[in-house]
Amino acid sequence: MTEQDISARLVELLTARGELLASAWVEAVSRTLRGRISLAELDRELHDLYTALVAGIRVGGSDWQGEAYAEVRALLSELSRGRARQGFTPTETATSVLACKDILAPTADTPAEDIHAYLQLSKLVDSLALFTLEVYAKTREEIISAQAEQLMELSTPVVKLWDGVVAVPLVGTLDSARTQVVMEKLLQALVDINADQAIIDITGVPAVDTEVAQHLLKTVVAARLMGAECIISGIRPQIAQTIVALGIQFGDIVTKASLADALKHALRNSSTDLSINGGQA
Repeated sequence: MTEQDISARLVELLTARGELLASAWVEAVSRTLRGRISLAELDRELHDLYTALVAGIRVGGSDWQGEAYAEVRALLSELSRGRARQGFTPTETATSVLACKDILAPTADTPAEDIHAYLQLSKLVDSLALFTLEVYAKTREEIISAQAEQLMELSTPVVKLWDGVVAVPLVGTLDSARTQVVMEKLLQALVDINADQAIIDITGVPAVDTEVAQHLLKTVVAARLMGAECIISGIRPQIAQTIVALGIQFGDIVTKASLADALKHALRNSSTDLSINGGQA
């Protein structure tokens, strides 16, 4: 039998008992997902996929990457993204596709031509399952990346300590990506609050090396370009020793041991504070 003949026979098998086979597919998948998705949604999802699959085989044979399978790929992409967002595992997602192979599983008295058709379906479904997993993995990466960005935003607050004074308390490792977030949030806060004093507190930063120091310096320079004076606080004895040992130079940047000391310094130099309390100085 030619591949075209096999595809034609496969279409016959899938069409002859279409509703029965599609329903069997839905039932098999529903057992795997154990009610975590509504039966109505699953029924619609897999019936649409079954119809598109038969149409793809009829026109495109086993070439699942061809134009004839465009709708199949679109439906599988939608299924994969949905499963990823709903928290299903890769196995559960792939099983939703792979279960299709069971509906035409041959028996001892299955004719040879039907076995050839089943083998073609099995190979085709395996390829589609791999495609489904690729889309699933990409979607999960996008979700994780978005969550990481949200956590980075939450872990880098800009706090107004006084009129004209803001602070950025940093906790954890400071890398290039996070430094960019710190810089953007700090500069925006300087504009929104009309601040001229900014404190970068590194009490919660476990270690300061050359790379971290460079990140801090870039943030200070950016703030200065916005007209704000920066103070770095939280310089603990161990960090001070490390900075000296590495030969890191902060130049004319003011550094303080604690956030309280940095706030006192900022208040003394804040133009807002001086304008309010100038008569009491």
